[in-house]
Amino acid sequence: MRKVALTASLLAMFAGMPAVVQAGPGEDLNSFREYYMKRFPGVPLNEYQNGVYAINADARMSWEAMEEFPPYEDQLEKGEKLFNTPFANGKKYSSCFKNGGKGIRQNYPYFDSKSGKIKTLEAEINECREKNGEKALGWKKGDIAAISAYMASTSNGKKIAVKIPNDKRAKAAYENGKSHWYAKRGQLNLSCANCHKDNAGNRIRGDILSPALGHVSHFPVYRLKWGELGTLHRRFGGCNEQVRAKSFKPQSQEYASLEYFLTYMSNGIEVNAPSSRK
Repeated sequence: MRKVALTASLLAMFAGMPAVVQAGPGEDLNSFREYYMKRFPGVPLNEYQNGVYAINADARMSWEAMEEFPPYEDQLEKGEKLFNTPFANGKKYSSCFKNGGKGIRQNYPYFDSKSGKIKTLEAEINECREKNGEKALGWKKGDIAAISAYMASTSNGKKIAVKIPNDKRAKAAYENGKSHWYAKRGQLNLSCANCHKDNAGNRIRGDILSPALGHVSHFPVYRLKWGELGTLHRRFGGCNEQVRAKSFKPQSQEYASLEYFLTYMSNGIEVNAPSSRK
Protein backbone atom coordinates (compact mmCIF):
# COMPACT_ATOMS: atom_id res chain seq x y z
CA MET A 1 0.00 0.00 0.00
CA ARG A 2 2.85 2.35 0.82
CA LYS A 3 4.42 1.81 -2.63
CA VAL A 4 1.10 2.54 -4.31
CA ALA A 5 0.64 5.70 -2.27
CA LEU A 6 4.19 6.85 -3.06
CA THR A 7 3.67 6.24 -6.75
CA ALA A 8 0.41 8.14 -6.69
CA SER A 9 2.03 11.12 -4.98
CA LEU A 10 4.84 11.20 -7.54
CA LEU A 11 2.37 11.08 -10.40
CA ALA A 12 0.44 13.91 -8.83
CA MET A 13 3.62 15.96 -8.45
CA PHE A 14 4.70 15.44 -12.09
CA ALA A 15 1.18 16.09 -13.32
CA GLY A 16 1.36 19.54 -11.77
CA MET A 17 4.62 20.38 -13.51
CA PRO A 18 4.62 22.12 -16.89
CA ALA A 19 5.37 19.85 -19.85
CA VAL A 20 8.83 20.16 -21.35
CA VAL A 21 8.43 21.18 -24.98
CA GLN A 22 11.38 21.03 -27.33
CA ALA A 23 12.06 24.41 -28.90
CA GLY A 24 11.47 24.67 -32.63
CA PRO A 25 13.77 26.38 -35.15
CA GLY A 26 12.01 29.73 -34.73
CA GLU A 27 12.47 29.71 -30.95
CA ASP A 28 16.07 28.57 -31.40
CA LEU A 29 16.76 31.46 -33.74
CA ASN A 30 15.31 34.04 -31.37
CA SER A 31 17.25 32.79 -28.34
CA PHE A 32 20.46 32.37 -30.36
CA ARG A 33 20.28 35.94 -31.63
CA GLU A 34 19.23 37.34 -28.26
CA TYR A 35 22.27 35.74 -26.61
CA TYR A 36 24.70 37.69 -28.79
CA MET A 37 22.69 40.89 -28.56
CA LYS A 38 23.06 40.75 -24.78
CA ARG A 39 26.69 39.62 -24.84
CA PHE A 40 27.72 42.41 -27.22
CA PRO A 41 25.26 45.27 -26.62
CA GLY A 42 25.32 47.97 -29.25
CA VAL A 43 26.48 45.71 -32.09
CA PRO A 44 23.81 45.82 -34.83
CA LEU A 45 22.61 42.47 -36.16
CA ASN A 46 24.00 42.95 -39.64
CA GLU A 47 27.47 43.79 -38.28
CA TYR A 48 27.89 40.11 -37.48
CA GLN A 49 28.56 39.54 -41.17
CA ASN A 50 32.06 40.80 -40.29
CA GLY A 51 32.78 38.09 -37.74
CA VAL A 52 35.24 38.94 -34.98
CA TYR A 53 35.76 42.38 -36.51
CA ALA A 54 32.24 43.28 -35.45
CA ILE A 55 33.18 43.01 -31.78
CA ASN A 56 36.84 44.08 -31.62
CA ALA A 57 37.83 47.56 -32.80
CA ASP A 58 41.58 46.94 -32.77
CA ALA A 59 41.36 43.86 -34.96
CA ARG A 60 38.93 45.65 -37.25
CA MET A 61 41.39 48.41 -38.12
CA SER A 62 44.00 46.07 -39.60
CA TRP A 63 41.29 44.01 -41.31
CA GLU A 64 39.75 47.05 -43.00
CA ALA A 65 43.20 48.06 -44.25
CA MET A 66 43.65 44.57 -45.74
CA GLU A 67 40.21 44.66 -47.37
CA GLU A 68 41.18 47.82 -49.30
CA PHE A 69 43.37 45.55 -51.43
CA PRO A 70 41.65 42.15 -51.02
CA PRO A 71 44.12 39.24 -51.09
CA TYR A 72 41.41 37.09 -52.69
CA GLU A 73 40.69 39.39 -55.64
CA ASP A 74 42.57 37.31 -58.21
CA GLN A 75 40.84 34.13 -57.04
CA LEU A 76 37.46 35.85 -57.21
CA GLU A 77 38.20 36.87 -60.80
CA LYS A 78 39.24 33.29 -61.54
CA GLY A 79 35.94 32.08 -60.12
CA GLU A 80 34.00 34.41 -62.40
CA LYS A 81 35.97 33.21 -65.41
CA LEU A 82 35.41 29.55 -64.53
CA PHE A 83 31.71 30.18 -63.94
CA ASN A 84 31.35 31.67 -67.42
CA THR A 85 33.54 29.10 -69.23
CA PRO A 86 31.45 26.55 -71.17
CA PHE A 87 31.78 22.85 -70.43
CA ALA A 88 32.85 20.50 -73.20
CA ASN A 89 29.17 20.09 -74.16
CA GLY A 90 28.76 23.85 -74.57
CA LYS A 91 26.63 24.43 -71.47
CA LYS A 92 27.66 26.58 -68.49
CA TYR A 93 27.11 26.54 -64.73
CA SER A 94 24.30 29.04 -65.25
CA SER A 95 22.22 26.29 -66.89
CA CYS A 96 22.01 24.40 -63.58
CA PHE A 97 20.80 27.12 -61.23
CA LYS A 98 17.84 29.39 -60.75
CA ASN A 99 18.40 32.93 -61.99
CA GLY A 100 21.44 31.70 -63.90
CA GLY A 101 23.29 31.08 -60.62
CA LYS A 102 23.46 34.72 -59.64
CA GLY A 103 21.94 36.27 -56.50
CA ILE A 104 20.97 32.91 -54.99
CA ARG A 105 23.55 32.31 -52.24
CA GLN A 106 21.22 33.61 -49.51
CA ASN A 107 18.94 30.60 -50.02
CA TYR A 108 21.63 27.97 -49.40
CA PRO A 109 21.74 25.40 -47.99
CA TYR A 110 18.23 24.15 -48.59
CA PHE A 111 16.31 20.94 -48.05
CA ASP A 112 15.58 19.02 -51.25
CA SER A 113 12.35 17.08 -50.88
CA LYS A 114 13.12 14.78 -53.82
CA SER A 115 16.40 13.43 -52.47
CA GLY A 116 15.60 14.06 -48.81
CA LYS A 117 19.00 15.72 -48.43
CA ILE A 118 20.44 19.10 -47.59
CA LYS A 119 21.89 20.76 -50.69
CA THR A 120 24.80 23.13 -50.23
CA LEU A 121 26.01 25.48 -52.94
CA GLU A 122 29.27 23.55 -53.36
CA ALA A 123 27.38 20.27 -53.63
CA GLU A 124 25.26 21.66 -56.45
CA ILE A 125 28.31 23.08 -58.24
CA ASN A 126 29.74 19.57 -58.45
CA GLU A 127 26.36 18.08 -59.33
CA CYS A 128 26.21 20.55 -62.20
CA ARG A 129 29.64 19.47 -63.41
CA GLU A 130 28.82 15.77 -63.31
CA LYS A 131 25.47 16.36 -64.99
CA ASN A 132 27.37 17.96 -67.86
CA GLY A 133 30.01 15.25 -68.17
CA GLU A 134 32.74 16.96 -66.14
CA LYS A 135 34.70 15.57 -63.20
CA ALA A 136 33.83 16.72 -59.71
CA LEU A 137 36.13 19.25 -58.05
CA GLY A 138 37.81 18.85 -54.66
CA TRP A 139 35.63 20.15 -51.83
CA LYS A 140 37.96 22.28 -49.73
CA LYS A 141 39.83 24.77 -51.91
CA GLY A 142 40.91 25.66 -55.41
CA ASP A 143 38.39 25.96 -58.23
CA ILE A 144 35.31 25.05 -56.18
CA ALA A 145 36.11 27.72 -53.59
CA ALA A 146 36.71 30.27 -56.35
CA ILE A 147 33.45 29.46 -58.17
CA SER A 148 31.46 29.40 -54.94
CA ALA A 149 33.01 32.71 -53.86
CA TYR A 150 32.06 34.35 -57.14
CA MET A 151 28.49 33.05 -56.95
CA ALA A 152 28.24 34.18 -53.32
CA SER A 153 29.54 37.64 -54.23
CA THR A 154 26.58 38.16 -56.56
CA SER A 155 24.33 37.88 -53.49
CA ASN A 156 26.17 40.47 -51.39
CA GLY A 157 23.65 42.69 -49.66
CA LYS A 158 20.89 40.07 -49.79
CA LYS A 159 19.70 38.73 -46.45
CA ILE A 160 20.18 35.07 -45.60
CA ALA A 161 16.78 33.39 -45.83
CA VAL A 162 17.13 29.65 -45.19
CA LYS A 163 13.89 27.76 -44.61
CA ILE A 164 13.07 24.67 -42.54
CA PRO A 165 10.05 23.16 -44.34
CA ASN A 166 7.37 21.16 -42.57
CA ASP A 167 9.02 17.86 -43.45
CA LYS A 168 10.25 15.46 -40.78
CA ARG A 169 13.41 14.80 -42.78
CA ALA A 170 14.25 18.51 -42.94
CA LYS A 171 13.57 18.90 -39.24
CA ALA A 172 15.75 15.87 -38.50
CA ALA A 173 18.62 17.38 -40.50
CA TYR A 174 18.22 20.65 -38.60
CA GLU A 175 18.23 18.84 -35.25
CA ASN A 176 21.30 16.84 -36.30
CA GLY A 177 23.11 20.07 -37.08
CA LYS A 178 22.03 21.56 -33.77
CA SER A 179 23.22 18.47 -31.88
CA HIS A 180 26.57 18.61 -33.67
CA TRP A 181 26.95 22.27 -32.69
CA TYR A 182 26.42 21.59 -28.98
CA ALA A 183 28.12 18.17 -28.73
CA LYS A 184 31.51 17.98 -27.02
CA ARG A 185 34.19 16.11 -28.91
CA GLY A 186 37.89 15.42 -29.15
CA GLN A 187 40.58 15.11 -26.51
CA LEU A 188 39.89 18.69 -25.42
CA ASN A 189 36.20 17.83 -24.88
CA LEU A 190 34.95 21.05 -26.45
CA SER A 191 31.90 21.81 -28.56
CA CYS A 192 31.50 24.41 -31.30
CA ALA A 193 29.31 26.35 -28.87
CA ASN A 194 31.97 26.35 -26.13
CA CYS A 195 34.25 28.44 -28.33
CA HIS A 196 31.97 30.50 -30.55
CA LYS A 197 29.11 31.10 -28.13
CA ASP A 198 30.21 30.71 -24.52
CA ASN A 199 33.64 32.27 -25.11
CA ALA A 200 32.97 34.51 -28.10
CA GLY A 201 35.10 37.63 -27.73
CA ASN A 202 37.58 35.97 -25.38
CA ARG A 203 41.16 35.24 -26.32
CA ILE A 204 42.62 31.82 -26.96
CA ARG A 205 46.36 32.25 -27.23
CA GLY A 206 46.82 35.17 -29.64
CA ASP A 207 43.40 34.90 -31.30
CA ILE A 208 39.99 36.29 -30.43
CA LEU A 209 37.16 33.78 -30.66
CA SER A 210 34.55 34.95 -33.15
CA PRO A 211 30.79 34.88 -32.53
CA ALA A 212 28.91 32.18 -34.42
CA LEU A 213 26.13 34.58 -35.36
CA GLY A 214 26.82 35.51 -38.99
CA HIS A 215 29.68 33.01 -39.31
CA VAL A 216 28.45 31.56 -42.57
CA SER A 217 27.72 34.89 -44.26
CA HIS A 218 31.25 35.52 -45.51
CA PHE A 219 32.26 32.07 -46.83
CA PRO A 220 34.23 31.04 -48.79
CA VAL A 221 36.94 33.02 -46.99
CA TYR A 222 40.56 33.87 -47.60
CA ARG A 223 42.52 32.95 -44.47
CA LEU A 224 46.02 34.29 -44.00
CA LYS A 225 46.84 30.90 -42.50
CA TRP A 226 45.77 29.20 -45.74
CA GLY A 227 47.02 31.81 -48.16
CA GLU A 228 43.97 31.09 -50.35
CA LEU A 229 40.21 30.81 -50.40
CA GLY A 230 38.66 27.88 -48.57
CA THR A 231 35.15 26.53 -48.13
CA LEU A 232 33.04 26.43 -44.99
CA HIS A 233 33.45 22.66 -44.67
CA ARG A 234 37.21 23.05 -44.81
CA ARG A 235 36.88 25.33 -41.80
CA PHE A 236 34.59 22.87 -40.01
CA GLY A 237 37.24 20.19 -40.42
CA GLY A 238 39.96 22.49 -39.11
CA CYS A 239 37.91 23.29 -36.01
CA ASN A 240 37.39 19.60 -35.27
CA GLU A 241 41.10 18.97 -35.61
CA GLN A 242 41.93 21.87 -33.30
CA VAL A 243 40.06 20.17 -30.47
CA ARG A 244 41.89 16.95 -31.39
CA ALA A 245 38.85 15.25 -32.83
CA LYS A 246 38.62 13.34 -36.08
CA SER A 247 37.05 15.54 -38.72
CA PHE A 248 34.21 14.43 -40.98
CA LYS A 249 34.50 14.48 -44.74
CA PRO A 250 33.51 17.72 -46.53
CA GLN A 251 29.87 17.57 -47.66
CA SER A 252 29.20 14.70 -45.26
CA GLN A 253 25.73 14.53 -43.74
CA GLU A 254 27.23 15.81 -40.46
CA TYR A 255 28.73 18.96 -41.98
CA ALA A 256 25.81 19.61 -44.33
CA SER A 257 23.44 19.48 -41.34
CA LEU A 258 25.74 21.72 -39.30
CA GLU A 259 25.80 24.25 -42.15
CA TYR A 260 21.99 24.05 -42.33
CA PHE A 261 21.63 24.81 -38.62
CA LEU A 262 24.22 27.61 -38.52
CA THR A 263 22.93 29.30 -41.64
CA TYR A 264 19.39 29.27 -40.32
CA MET A 265 20.74 30.87 -37.13
CA SER A 266 22.12 33.70 -39.31
CA ASN A 267 18.85 34.41 -41.12
CA GLY A 268 18.37 38.15 -41.64
CA ILE A 269 22.10 38.92 -41.92
CA GLU A 270 23.36 40.02 -45.32
CA VAL A 271 25.70 37.90 -47.42
CA ASN A 272 29.19 39.41 -47.41
CA ALA A 273 31.41 37.06 -49.41
CA PRO A 274 34.16 36.39 -49.93
CA SER A 275 36.04 38.00 -47.08
CA SER A 276 39.42 37.73 -45.43
CA ARG A 277 40.17 36.32 -42.01
CA LYS A 278 43.24 35.67 -39.92
